[in-house]
Amino acid sequence: MIEIAIISDIHGNLPALNIVLKDIEKRSINQMYCLGDLVDFAPWGNEVIEVIKAIKIPCLLGNHDERIAFNLPVIPIAHHDEHETLQRVTAINHSKNTITEANKLWLSQLPYNVELQYKIKGSYKKILLVHASTRSNDEYIHIGHDEEDLKSMFLASKADVIVMGHTHISYEKKINVNSKEDKLLVNGGSVGRSREANRLASYAILRIYENEIKAEIVKLEYPIEQVAEAIYKSGIPDFYGDFLLQYKMKI
Repeated sequence: MIEIAIISDIHGNLPALNIVLKDIEKRSINQMYCLGDLVDFAPWGNEVIEVIKAIKIPCLLGNHDERIAFNLPVIPIAHHDEHETLQRVTAINHSKNTITEANKLWLSQLPYNVELQYKIKGSYKKILLVHASTRSNDEYIHIGHDEEDLKSMFLASKADVIVMGHTHISYEKKINVNSKEDKLLVNGGSVGRSREANRLASYAILRIYENEIKAEIVKLEYPIEQVAEAIYKSGIPDFYGDFLLQYKMKI
């Protein structure tokens, strides 16, 4: 059996990242990958990048990373109202002004996806890691996404498992591509900016066996009030601290 930890969407939240990394270490998982979005919305963007660099975690280019690396314009998102759009622009501009040039260069060199292939007792398993989808690093693939489109992604990629982030909502879903074969779609959620009600730091573990691959979604508490307070003291809009603290009204 092979174990792989997959983290994503840290968004400058260093305390959440540290908790997740300690959990992975405690489990003695030696392989780890990051699906990107290291920056924006919490004040430790540079520190998060430095941690990923220091422990040499292979990392993808998330859509937020790409925007900061190449100084791309902020394009409004359809499901954001005018208020959130304004807060988002301010937060992203804060990253553009504070992420170091060395870290922007490092981000600019990250790949869009990574393919992994493992052999266990003569059986080959292929895993495709993407930030958002097989087509783009900013497409939203939710659990209710069109089944036929998901099948086409698996058929085109020839992957047994596709792991993605971007939505900040964790799930796993079996996709029946033909009468004999199921594939596995996994979203590990977000380490640093979960959209789930409890706002816990979330990541995925894949366990690869000879005849199957299983996923586990791990959710961890972290000092969320400390992170919100740091946001309030930074140049990032209070909106993002308030967002994290909304869990108090939902659990």
